[in-house]
This record gives sequence, structure tokens and C-alpha cells, in this order.
Amino acid sequence: MKQPNIVMILIDDMGWKDLSCYGSDFYETPNLDRFAEDGVRFTDAYASCPVCSPTRASVMTGRYPASVGVTDWIDFGSGIHPCRGKLVDVPYLKYLPLEERTIASVLKEAGYRTWHVGKWHLGGEAYSPDKHGFDANVGGCHWGMPINGFFSPYGIPTLDEGPEGEYLTDRLTDEAIQLILQKDDRPFFLNLWHYAVHTPIQAKPEDIERFARKAEAMGLDSVDPFEVGESFPMEHKRHLNVIRRKLQSDPVYAAMVYNLDWNIGRLLNALEQAGAAENTLIVFTSDNGGLATSEGSPTCNFPLQEGKGWMYEGGVREPLLIRWPSVAKGGSVCSEPVTTPDLFPTFLQAAGIKFVPEPDRPIDGVSLVPLLQGGALEREAIYWHYPHYGNQGGTPGSSIRMGTYKLIEFFEDGRLELYHLGEDVEEKHNLVTERPDIAARMHRLLTSWRESVEAKIPQVANS
Repeated sequence: MKQPNIVMILIDDMGWKDLSCYGSDFYETPNLDRFAEDGVRFTDAYASCPVCSPTRASVMTGRYPASVGVTDWIDFGSGIHPCRGKLVDVPYLKYLPLEERTIASVLKEAGYRTWHVGKWHLGGEAYSPDKHGFDANVGGCHWGMPINGFFSPYGIPTLDEGPEGEYLTDRLTDEAIQLILQKDDRPFFLNLWHYAVHTPIQAKPEDIERFARKAEAMGLDSVDPFEVGESFPMEHKRHLNVIRRKLQSDPVYAAMVYNLDWNIGRLLNALEQAGAAENTLIVFTSDNGGLATSEGSPTCNFPLQEGKGWMYEGGVREPLLIRWPSVAKGGSVCSEPVTTPDLFPTFLQAAGIKFVPEPDRPIDGVSLVPLLQGGALEREAIYWHYPHYGNQGGTPGSSIRMGTYKLIEFFEDGRLELYHLGEDVEEKHNLVTERPDIAARMHRLLTSWRESVEAKIPQVANS
């Protein structure tokens, strides 16, 4: 069987309910909805961290952030880290180590052409995509967001300037399409990591107008979407309050999502034009939950609790769509819990590559190919470890999901919260006192896992 092309589409800050096919009745994503109809839609898919850089490290390595050592977003001396609240953030790596075997390097050794397009945020020039196995790097640097905005001139050091006013999501898609349309018989790995829908929330005027009219027609323009909450738990933001968005109604954010969807449609059309669609495995997902509690709170993840930067479902549950025409049955829905590290072994199995990891760098994920073929996975649990204060209001913690149960341990006070997600996806009913047996077992597994990866635990701040 001919090795498939692989397209990895990673969106920045897209929430679980930011697509129509996941329940949004305000945002419009017709191309992704059709994509879901042609592939497999995962209902219980997760980012490996509630913030971006750690999840990106997991995509590249197949390992949990705690295993890699990249456990928080990479700030590059912004002065924000380390955060202090009741606890002090633990130290973490601010780059993806060159010693890590990335999916790009493994695929390249197997004869794949390897291209990175878009956001990188896994280290400076010494750790850029070309140092991690990519033949081409278009737009990837240490930036975590388009600092100068989504309209040209961008100032991105690895992206030639376009005409003034060009929109970044359009430009990155153009670059990806040019690569796809190259004439070459070798398979390719396209790592398309859009900067959208991260802040700054900016979109084309005509798209904004479309959703301003829609918000008016739905009566959303007359509803106050915000709820003022508690003070932030860390010292540098304690003078501010968490601002939660209660419903999806922001026309500018909706316009960003709409444009992103249009560009995904263009990419899919390019694959058809190149005659590559039938033999291409495409993955679409996000690096963390939607931004729902700070920085303008442009989206809402309801019925999931909270959003980016939090240990609750809104911070880590993501849309995940996978299309592989020769293998996956179109229109399928999978409720198996899966996580970011699973993509690495999935791509390896799809490419027929036998990979033996270094003994001190084992792969944490498992291949999703059995699920694409209608089978099941044999896995007891998946894990998270975020020993930091989320810039959006979350506090340090670890969590585990086992079957339909999820346990969170919060480090500030050591409290445990247990939820049955099959019955309580909103995480409202803490079952710790009602099901102490399940809580104890899951806590033992979580503690043992943390010890196995030598996870760092934040300590009480000195006065």
C-alpha cells in the first residue's frame, strides 16, 4: 500500500463548541462540517494541556508535556513568569529539546517531504522547525501570536511580507496550497498550525458585518454576554476579575472562525486538485480550549466548564476530526477518550513505519488507527499535569480520565474533584464523597503516573 500523505491542522485556542458540527448555533463552519461527514468526529478528544506550547510539544513527540518538560506556554522573558499565588510556578523548558525525536524527523527519514506552515512557539531560532526535521518553515518562530495583528505587514521573521492588508490565515493557506501542488511522487507531511483563532481577535470587515447582522437577527446583540467573577488567583493579576462569557455572540470571533473554515475548504480543494485527497490522512484539532474567561473572553465553551488555562473540560476538550478515505468510515462518531500524544503513533502506523523510541523517551500515546477502523483501544487512563497558574484564572493541578470518570487534584489546597462525564459534562456534581473508592483508585494512578514522569509539583510561596 502506498504511504499516505499526512496533513496535521492545528488551530490555536479553538474551543470544543466552536464548530457547527459540535453544537454551535452562532458560528458557521460548513467546510469543516462536510469534513466531519466524510471522516470521523471524536466527541471526547483532548489537548494534552490547557495552554498551547505543551500541547504542541506533544504533537511533535507523542509524549505528555510532563515527560518532555515543556509544561507551560513559552513566554520568552515577558516578565509574566514565574507566577505567584498561594504557590510558585515550577520551572519548565522554554524550547523543544533537540534530543527529542519528532514526527517530522521520523517521517523525513522514511522519505517524506516535511513542511511546517504557521505558528511554532516551541523555542527560538536554535529550536526552529528546520532543526526538528522540517524541510520548509513558513511563518514558524518563537512567537505565540501575531504580535502585529492578522493583517499585513505582519513582521513575522520567517514569513515574507504580503501586500498591505493581506489576512494572515489566507496567506498561510496560500503557502500550504503552493506546497501541496508541487509535482513530486514522494509523500508529504504538512504541519499546518494556524495562528487563528488566538488574540488579537481580528477579522475581515465583510465577515464581521455578516455576523453582526446574524447576532441582531438572533437577538444576541441585546444580551450582556459577560459575568464578572472572582479575582485572579495570581499576584500580578489580583487587581483584575475573571470575566466569563456566557454565550457565543461575538461577531468578530465568529468571523475569524468563518474565515478559518473557508480556508480549510480551500486546502481540501487543493488536495482534490492535486489528486491527493484519497490517499491523504488529515487531522484537524486544537491546542487548548476556547478563550472564555479573560483577554476579552471572545468565545463560550458551554456546556463545558471554563476554558483555556483551566483544568476543567473547557480547558482541554477539543474538536478532533480525522479523514482518511481509504481507511476511516465517513460519518462515524467516536466517543473514546483520546489525547494529543496519540497523533504521533497514529501517523507512524499510517505510514507503516516501525519506530523504536529511546529508552529514556518512551512514547505516551497510542495509535488511533484501530478507532478509525471501528475498533477500540486498550488503555486504562489518560493524564494531564499543569503545575502553573493559567493566565486565564486556572490554578495548578493534575488530572486523570478513566472511562467516563475524571478526577482533578488541585495543588493549592490538595482538594480532589471527581466527575462522571457521561452524566455530568458540566462538572457540577463532585462525587468524591459519594464514590470514595473510585476517587482513591484514580488518585493512586495519577500519583503513580506523576512519579513515573518525574512531574514537578509547585510549592507554597514564601511570604
